Amino acid sequence: MIVRFSRMRWVIIGMCFLANAINYIDRANLAIAAPHIRMDLGMDAATMGIVLSAFFWTYALCQMPAGWFVDKVGVRMSLTFAVAWWSVFTAVTGVVHSIGAMLGARSLLGFGESAAVPSFSKTAYNWFPHKERGIACAIFDSGNRVGSALSMPIIAFIIAMIGWRGSFIITGVIGLLWAAAWWFIYRDPEKYRDIAPKQVEALLADRGVGNAENNTVNSDNNNKISWLDLFHYRTIWGLMIGLFCLNFAIYFFITWFPSYLMETRGFSLTALGTLGMLPPLCGILGSWLGGFTSDAFLRHGHSATFSRKFCLVLGMLISSCIAVCAVVENVWLCLALFSLSYASLSFAGANTYAIVGEIAPTSKHVASITGIMNFAGNLAGIFITTFTGIMLSLTQGSFLIPLAVAGSLCILGAASYLWLVGKVEPLPVRS
Repeated sequence: MIVRFSRMRWVIIGMCFLANAINYIDRANLAIAAPHIRMDLGMDAATMGIVLSAFFWTYALCQMPAGWFVDKVGVRMSLTFAVAWWSVFTAVTGVVHSIGAMLGARSLLGFGESAAVPSFSKTAYNWFPHKERGIACAIFDSGNRVGSALSMPIIAFIIAMIGWRGSFIITGVIGLLWAAAWWFIYRDPEKYRDIAPKQVEALLADRGVGNAENNTVNSDNNNKISWLDLFHYRTIWGLMIGLFCLNFAIYFFITWFPSYLMETRGFSLTALGTLGMLPPLCGILGSWLGGFTSDAFLRHGHSATFSRKFCLVLGMLISSCIAVCAVVENVWLCLALFSLSYASLSFAGANTYAIVGEIAPTSKHVASITGIMNFAGNLAGIFITTFTGIMLSLTQGSFLIPLAVAGSLCILGAASYLWLVGKVEPLPVRS
């Protein structure tokens, strides 16, 4: 008998999408406001690079404990706390008047946002069967592309109307409203009164099946695989390296891309708010296509290994075109290549989180693995922001080296997903 899963799952993942969009609007806010902040607080490019990286230090370092925290307390508590915390410090960013205070506010913002992605990943695992997790992860993952796209015109408009400080206060208030709504709406499916028992039973039975290649999950694995044991698996390291490489390129768009368009390509604030939207808009399409493609492969009988890894490797290889953007003179061709790169990164990115639920030995490891993987991925945010700032200072404003490095790492990421990540199935228990 075919059991139809509850439609409520789309409302839940839609809220994750919205939270991720708010998340990335908050992050991109600083990048868009950077030229104004530099003038107001007297920063050079290198100092601005350090300020941009401050968020990533705490965000990356807190990923692993955040993943563990999400698995322990559940996504209702973790995501309410995370969004409320980061929203408060987004607003605080708008009232600081020194470089030190700015560094402090951005560091505390990163602490709060560290629980976001592990919570999103765990939510998709809780509410979606494995043949729909690709599109579920694509939906919440595309929230960051929507946030990146919307941040350009919205933040540019707010800055033009009331200044850069007001943009942080307004986005902080929006986040607090979302946190209140999540607390009142979210429940795990087995605790949701409006879902039929057969739907809950079918969903619980599906959890952890992954590829369903004669694979069963030992319910005692939770007692046999500790958090530290996860680092003993080659697949975990492959996912860590792959996401580091992917995010190195992604975070260029979130941090230095607005400055690149304004300072290198001569874009006005108005042009930034319109044409600057093109890469993230293409990223939205890429993310949805990546999730749909891998799920379609699964529905047509392909293994989870082929379905997920094909999309990961293909997306990373194509995204390497970011390396040539700095040497292309035509601005439209440059934007086209940036857009193709962003779309390809998103195509791969949708599957980085779908794969977690399929390799996790139990439900108690989903957020933990996501946190471990995201820790490595967000170290890239530290490197790309600081490295680019230093290179700009040393080369009189040239983005050639940062973009070349980003393209090279995309190829390295493809290799990691292809060879280091093993068979997509629950990690085996090691005696």
